[in-house]
Amino acid sequence: MPRASLLADLRSVLAERDFRRLFSVRLISQAGDGIVTAGVGTYVFFNASSFPTPSAAAGAFTVLYLPYSVIGPFAGVLIDRWSRRQILVFAALLRSAFVVLTAAVMAAGERGAPLYVAVLLVLGVNRFFLASLSAALPHVVAEDKLVMANSVSPTVGGIVGAVGGIVALGLNAATGDTERGAAITLLVAGCCYVAASALAATMRRDLLGPQFEPGAEPGRLLGEVGTVATDLAAAARYAVRHRGPASALAATGAGKFLFGILTVVSILLYRNYFYPSSAPVAEGHVVVLAAVSAVGYGCAALVVPPATRWLSKRAVIALLLAAAGVVTAVLGESFDEIAYLAFGFFLYLTAQGVAICATTVLQEETGDAFRGRLFAFYDVMFNVSLAAGAITCAAFVPRDGKSPVILGVVAAGYVAAAAGYWLFSRQSPPVSAGGPGTSRPSPAAQPSSS
Repeated sequence: MPRASLLADLRSVLAERDFRRLFSVRLISQAGDGIVTAGVGTYVFFNASSFPTPSAAAGAFTVLYLPYSVIGPFAGVLIDRWSRRQILVFAALLRSAFVVLTAAVMAAGERGAPLYVAVLLVLGVNRFFLASLSAALPHVVAEDKLVMANSVSPTVGGIVGAVGGIVALGLNAATGDTERGAAITLLVAGCCYVAASALAATMRRDLLGPQFEPGAEPGRLLGEVGTVATDLAAAARYAVRHRGPASALAATGAGKFLFGILTVVSILLYRNYFYPSSAPVAEGHVVVLAAVSAVGYGCAALVVPPATRWLSKRAVIALLLAAAGVVTAVLGESFDEIAYLAFGFFLYLTAQGVAICATTVLQEETGDAFRGRLFAFYDVMFNVSLAAGAITCAAFVPRDGKSPVILGVVAAGYVAAAAGYWLFSRQSPPVSAGGPGTSRPSPAAQPSSS
């Protein structure tokens, strides 16, 4: 979004008093999220007194991504039953308590199961918090400003989260990349969560909903949870029966699986191979890699839309997957720090390009009655595939991350995914939004507001 447009939209929605309070709750909380994510990452991967292992990397990825996959589809059931203002107040307080627990585990030098359980608790509660923020937004913004609010809130929230991550890196470096420093960093995040809870408590209890029709009652909890599970299974069956959505999901899953492998390999390389003698130096170079990769991620929004005017989205997905394979073979196999900056740029560009096209294919070729369910299934598969890649490679990647064989297999995997997607998807006829399966979905099947 252009900077001028973002600022204009922000001024427009900030005129709403209740929105300002809800928006402030989001920003304070997401600053804490950025601190927690960066604090845990530096503790596991860039601690001065230890070296990360492949199994530690796999565990970290499992904790960071699977909670969203398991909890996400079911969060809406509770958010549509309980006061959302109360969820914001108590979820933030509960996270602050779990952050204190995580900090204590870190101060003790623990990097095993207790650490992962503590972080899992923080992230699991966070899913309810973020989903409640999204569900509450229509209660504090006029309908004609809702699109602006939906654009501004996550964009600025993401920026603040990134600032929080930078603050965490600074705190961690200032304290010498030690266990004690990591614990102090997380306690700062806990203070953010307490502040977010206090601010949420200033809103009326009934301000953010949910609102029920007179005489209406929410369904039985177990029945609604069962409905969500049934809808996810229905989405999977729908995808199997329709080649277009199925191939887009398969391409996304394959790409994220391979991406998960490369992410673990890169972290191990920077800490244990490129800069084994200095965790702070390794951490600094990873920050540079992340910044360059973020530029590549953003460039996908500039490159992919024009490309789809000349080529079909299927062709663009296949070309991007093949390009990722070539980049992995040429730059990844170099095991050179400078080359890895270019590697990160192109890898993130291709990954986000595939996501843009695959999401559009799902929107265009899924019947409206199944679209919400299919995107819930897509979200689950996206995160599970990423974690699965990290878990799988932990059994094979060496401690320093340098493995020409693994990089060669990943490069071949990208090329195979490109070829398989092209052959499988080109046989599928387009499906309109009102195409097959347009029977009315159950209420739980509607797209999530989170």
